Amino acid sequence: MLSIKDLNVAFRTRRGEVNAVKGISFDLKKGERLGIVGESGSGKSVTSYALMRILDAGGRIKAGEAVYAGVDLKRAAERDMRDIRGREISMIFQNPRAALNPIRKVGHQIEDVLRQHGRATRHDARKKAIEALEAVKIHDAEARYEAYPFELSGGMCQRVVIAIALACDPKLLIADEPTTGLDITTQKAVMDLVDDLVRARDMSSILITHDLGLASQYCDRIVVMKDGNIVEEGKPAKLFASPKHAYTRKLVDATPRRGASIRSLLPEEDRKPLKQYKIAKTPLLEVKDLVKTYQGKSGPVHAVKGVSFTIREGQSVGLVGESGCGKSTTSSMLVRLLDSTSGQILFRGEDLAQIPSATFARNPLRTKIQMVFQDATDSLNPRHSARQSIAEPLRRMAGLKGAKLNGRVEELAHLTGLPEHLLDRFPHQLSGGQKARVGIARAIAPDPDFLILDEPTAALDVSIQAVVLNLLADLRIKLGMSYLFVSHDLNVVRLLCDHVIVMKGGEIVEAGSAGSVMDNPKNPYTRELLSAAPQAPARKTAA
Repeated sequence: MLSIKDLNVAFRTRRGEVNAVKGISFDLKKGERLGIVGESGSGKSVTSYALMRILDAGGRIKAGEAVYAGVDLKRAAERDMRDIRGREISMIFQNPRAALNPIRKVGHQIEDVLRQHGRATRHDARKKAIEALEAVKIHDAEARYEAYPFELSGGMCQRVVIAIALACDPKLLIADEPTTGLDITTQKAVMDLVDDLVRARDMSSILITHDLGLASQYCDRIVVMKDGNIVEEGKPAKLFASPKHAYTRKLVDATPRRGASIRSLLPEEDRKPLKQYKIAKTPLLEVKDLVKTYQGKSGPVHAVKGVSFTIREGQSVGLVGESGCGKSTTSSMLVRLLDSTSGQILFRGEDLAQIPSATFARNPLRTKIQMVFQDATDSLNPRHSARQSIAEPLRRMAGLKGAKLNGRVEELAHLTGLPEHLLDRFPHQLSGGQKARVGIARAIAPDPDFLILDEPTAALDVSIQAVVLNLLADLRIKLGMSYLFVSHDLNVVRLLCDHVIVMKGGEIVEAGSAGSVMDNPKNPYTRELLSAAPQAPARKTAA
């Protein structure tokens, strides 16, 4: 169905030409599900954009060929490509909100595709758009037809994007990181839906991902890319159990999975013994009957419904659950970015809930509780260099300046593994892992006792995630901090946390030691979360 031979894709930049894809070749059969795995910058997405001929202005197919059903995609006229896109080859993009027009109803956006390819007329477009929404199992499709993207959840927006992609019954579906940012059960629902539709319609599919668990579960064959080259390919079971290439071995090892230790995620030469944590019996933080209620259009919305838990000195506690379960609202109240409706937040016996969030910035306890935010890019000021970002809390909270301030910034950079020469770079000049290190360095700058980590590795590649998780484990021992690790990735929580709290609908449904909750869950919801987590295949050789 699709044949790629010696495909080269290059981009013109200020510093000359950059070869993003360097002579790759692979074939795709009718009905086959192909996975392309690799980390950021490996050329996965660029390959798919080249097939669709939607490369950025500076990009071009430099050499090689891509033939789809006898049509040379490289030489096809733009008019012909407009027909091929959507009708023959369709794509699910990485960020569903960015892929949808924010000021157009979702039903109208499906109609646009149907009418563009002659699959509907003005008279039956609405009916067919609602049928497309029903096909992707959207409940009450007629009402959702009238909704704007901002009125829908991330998972619902992703379903709309899938409905648009499948509206014209394409023969080939390309899914580019289709579950990024989705919680674990929504991710499973979306992937099961795509897989069912692909099989039912006898389509071919290409899944682009850095999640080896997803690739092994939903693909018949895997292609591994690194630096624009294909380094290995084969069937998932064999490829991941006995990887031949060093890079594939590194990817498999770095993927969190059942039975792995935090050090086993690193390359063998970097696996230094991990010191034992010292967890005191004294409580650092006691949360008692914490409630947060918002006033909604049709009455009160109970975001957090009387949660209670304790975090001891030196302990790492995982807070897990789906989007909307109250994890982020709880952590925002603890770090005093949000006022609670009622309840107590006792930090070493002092009730923080009595201190208004607006005045907490000036309270001496502010330095003792810090947060690492979910998106390192969004949480850093784009006009501040890494040095300025790390220095800001030191200047504001500790009153440091001059040589003392610079010395402390460099010490923090060394502590978090950020090379000194990167300190004067701005966020757009840093990689995801480097930005994560800046965010961690900034959070630990005031020497906190309690650190809240809100999905700190969610957007990172597996090998960078492995390094950041190990860094957090080491910092916890070196600085004697306690962690609240907010995440929906249960495999990561298993590695970093001693105790786990499971939230659903604003309430705690299960809590206990990481081992007991993960291996013998009592609550059906916890069991559902664990079964939804894709398990990466383990290597046969000793790690």
